[in-house]
Amino acid sequence: MLTPPRLLTLFLLILIPVVPGRAQWIDGFDGPKIEGWFTMTGDGAAQATLVPQDGFARLTIDATADQHGVWYTLIKRDVSAGLDLAKLRDPVYELRVEARVRSSHAPRRVNFMLNTQRTTDYHEHLREYDLAEPNTWYVISMTTRNFDAGPGDSVFVQLCATDFGPDHYEVDIDYYRADVVRRDEAAPDLGEPLAYHPPVPPVATFSHHAPVTHDSVISTDFPDVNFNDWRVREPAGPARVLTVNGTQWIVLRWDVAAFRGLQADGGGVLELTTSSLALGGRYQAAMGRDLGEEFGKIHVIEILGGDPAWDQETVTYQSLLQGRAYADVFNTQMIIDLELADQPGAPAFFTLPRPVLQRLLDGQSKGLLIRPLGALSGTIYASENPAGHGPVLHFNARKK
Repeated sequence: MLTPPRLLTLFLLILIPVVPGRAQWIDGFDGPKIEGWFTMTGDGAAQATLVPQDGFARLTIDATADQHGVWYTLIKRDVSAGLDLAKLRDPVYELRVEARVRSSHAPRRVNFMLNTQRTTDYHEHLREYDLAEPNTWYVISMTTRNFDAGPGDSVFVQLCATDFGPDHYEVDIDYYRADVVRRDEAAPDLGEPLAYHPPVPPVATFSHHAPVTHDSVISTDFPDVNFNDWRVREPAGPARVLTVNGTQWIVLRWDVAAFRGLQADGGGVLELTTSSLALGGRYQAAMGRDLGEEFGKIHVIEILGGDPAWDQETVTYQSLLQGRAYADVFNTQMIIDLELADQPGAPAFFTLPRPVLQRLLDGQSKGLLIRPLGALSGTIYASENPAGHGPVLHFNARKK
């Protein structure tokens, strides 16, 4: 509904980019019908519908049938008719999109993805955004770099919600706009765009290297048992380890008192060193290539609730949850899913976006949970291992 404040907002949005030679496209979702947009879903079992509301659009998601936490839903449309595509042939011009969005659940990441009918690298112009609070409006924007489009191309804009969990979710879109802008005149992007699966910097480039303070194994089969004495015997002698499989999960926690007053400077990296790894399974034959290729990895997940000061010597599945539901303690949208190293003694590195790292530094997150994605059994070295190689968090930070 176009209330006076909303009319002013849209009026300014329209006026700001309208300078000689600049084109614009905007959808305020104010009509009784939503025109031009379509929804897509994939990988898991989520269903999505785009529904007009009172002055905004609502993406309703039903993921209750999903079993693996791997799905995507998105809205998409062709905006070519509203843009001066000839300008995009000039390298000084780029495509910029902006939207005002909110999510029923948080923290959650949504993403923009921009492409044409010729796109083959769908991650090049994809950026994620961390929505920290539920039911709160956020303005997010993305300006491309070297967007390959021109006259005759179909330029598609998307807003995606992925891997939120196995529940019902809503993502609201107040407006969505697209502009062709000069790169040297574009304002800074809003909402902190985050690269999807960014390259891992050398750990030597980080100023802080924090060994985990508490690490243990929790079991859904034995929810009242502490497994902090988990161990194996290797050729070199006894080793203290942590194992992740279908019923055993790894939990990690750092002493946040050591981080008090620090502002995360960019994302961080979690280092896990493999003791052993058993995996396999012809997932693609059973599930298709797109979904099947997702398995054989681990999920790294934020612990948002439960016991905030759990101790590795006493923690159990039940004590960590403190009687609460799984989704009230763990973020059902993973931070990242990647493979463990397949060689004993080799490290694997998992990138953590800056907002996630900041929640860890502030103590808002109570640590990290590691679960398998697929039927695997992975064992990493624990902090108590005599030869070292326990989990380490690498990051840069400055005083707030």
